[in-house]
Amino acid sequence: MNADARHEPRTAGREYDIVLFGATGFVGALTAEYLAAHAPADCRWALAGRDLAKLERLRERLAATAPGCANLPLLRADAQDAGALRELASSTRVLATTVGPYIWYGAELVEACAAAGTDYLDLTGEPEFVDRMYVAHDARARESGARIVHACGFDSVPADLGAYFTVGQLPAGVPLTVDGFMRSNAVFSGGTLTTALTAMGRGPQLLAAARARRLHEPRLLGRRVRGPVGAPRYSRETDTWAVPLPTLDPRIVARSAAALERYGPDFRYRHYASVRHLPVALGGTAAVGATAVLAQVPPVRQWLADRWEPGRGPDAERRARSWFSVRFVGEGGGRRVFTEVSGGDPGYGETAKMLAESALCLAYDALPEVSGQLTTAVAMGDALLDRLQKAGIRFRVAATT
Repeated sequence: MNADARHEPRTAGREYDIVLFGATGFVGALTAEYLAAHAPADCRWALAGRDLAKLERLRERLAATAPGCANLPLLRADAQDAGALRELASSTRVLATTVGPYIWYGAELVEACAAAGTDYLDLTGEPEFVDRMYVAHDARARESGARIVHACGFDSVPADLGAYFTVGQLPAGVPLTVDGFMRSNAVFSGGTLTTALTAMGRGPQLLAAARARRLHEPRLLGRRVRGPVGAPRYSRETDTWAVPLPTLDPRIVARSAAALERYGPDFRYRHYASVRHLPVALGGTAAVGATAVLAQVPPVRQWLADRWEPGRGPDAERRARSWFSVRFVGEGGGRRVFTEVSGGDPGYGETAKMLAESALCLAYDALPEVSGQLTTAVAMGDALLDRLQKAGIRFRVAATT
């Protein structure tokens, strides 16, 4: 299906197909490099941010390897300038943003896209932000036709599409369980640290946002979906210690399951970090707990964030050595399946790939006729799965019993 026809008449005649907002940040620049190398020649895309000088330097860098980027449009907009964001959202069919922490810098852009009928993508791993945006803007996005898709990077594409892929290997119409076990050797950037500390320091606000969402969300009738945190345990399936990961990932998987009947009448998902040695598992759990406690004290939280300022991250050599793997164990209807999603540097190289391919998917692929706040599995499903496989992220069935 022709991309312009897919969006008729909602976004017909817009100046751009894709706008990348926050393009000069660490992940933003990697995403721009990916688009420069992989966007179709006729793709009308633009870079956006608050500092035109930085945008110009990024464009020069892109043009050194992709000469067609020499005249790439540059759009100035500040994350807290509502008027500029409305203009930005109205100019494009798809708007991808890397500007976080999203709880500070994301709400106005979601509002602008929901009102304009513009498809929106981000990299958030912040449950509070996702819940607040659902309450505030899901209904308006449904009316305008906008697809608001959060967590289009390592949070939470491997978990969401990995569970979706695993469910596809199991019988339909029966209760299903899926467990995900994540491993990686990657390091994080200053922006990621700031976002994590911000989320850890907002416990009461996070709980309030979750309660508000439950009041607004329609009840699931005739089906059951669960995403329990679980407890640390030894996993015979992976021969590792499984430490529960209370991240956004299991919530995203559960929302995909609630929206898609293919997940069966009773679905349960649990999400773990997979650790080879028990002392490492215990030490990691203690370190996260201690950091969460320290993050409650604003001066300490700021001191921790200042150790690695936003905009900095691992260099190309370190990213080249990084990898991730999420193994899934799915059961149902007398069948058991072992699957795996794996790739390179998860937080940066592969995250940029996931975000860029998600934007291209929304812009160019024939997709389900859905709108509102959605997950990647619900909004893009097989189309994004196919794109990511072609881009080098591996989805495979390891074994079945």
